[in-house]
Amino acid sequence: MLRIVTAVMALTMARPLFGQPGGAQPAAVSSARAAAPIDLTGYWVSIISEDWRFRMVTPPKGDYGGVPIRQEAKRLADAWDPMRDEAAGEACRSYGAAAIMRVPGRLHISWQDDSTLKVETDAGTQTRLLHFGAWKPKPGQPTWQGDSVAEWDIPGGRGRGAGAGAGDAAPKFGTLKAVTTHMRAGYLRKNGVPYSANAVMTEYWDLHKERSGAEWLVITTFVDDPVYLAEQYVTSPNFKRERDGSKWDPSPCSARW
Repeated sequence: MLRIVTAVMALTMARPLFGQPGGAQPAAVSSARAAAPIDLTGYWVSIISEDWRFRMVTPPKGDYGGVPIRQEAKRLADAWDPMRDEAAGEACRSYGAAAIMRVPGRLHISWQDDSTLKVETDAGTQTRLLHFGAWKPKPGQPTWQGDSVAEWDIPGGRGRGAGAGAGDAAPKFGTLKAVTTHMRAGYLRKNGVPYSANAVMTEYWDLHKERSGAEWLVITTFVDDPVYLAEQYVTSPNFKRERDGSKWDPSPCSARW
């Protein structure tokens, strides 16, 4: 995992030079899709290279290692009852935006339109929309996947929303940054470790391609929650690109496994 993250950091630090004196001006790009420095579309499978015992099986109650929880969060987690969650229609509590990328399974990423990237998970059959540009959240009840505002973080340049200005072309390197708010309160782990509706999640999606042609997606994730976390919770789930969707296997949320 460390080798993968290091490689991604080296890749994203490579800064191509634009606007060199005497150089030809590149064509303008008009949308987030056209400005994309990396291609995230396709099918990806999670590779569990860290925290296996917290991710592949449901941890026992009281096993909260690695999560900087406050006392109130511990009190709630100690009272976790998956059967009660199921009876209340809350089986998706551990499939919310702040936790879903660490749930074993597959992603299907596609462009819903030129300014909206759609991320679907087969685990829990969740869908999150990453909105670029001037999109603003609409009033309403929080949802499991919340509201995500995205931009392209370009090395040596500025972040890009719906598109870049005249004279800019889609670069060859970059990171997808997404900030997610308005999430329905859920669990950071299956065993009831909570995050609140006040939580804010910031992600950096980096793509790394090996010489063999294998492609890896690393999502460095920061969760800030003034209610239940004593400090920022940082994870970096990683995924490997699959050839197609033949292994895609949608399944409903489960509170127990």
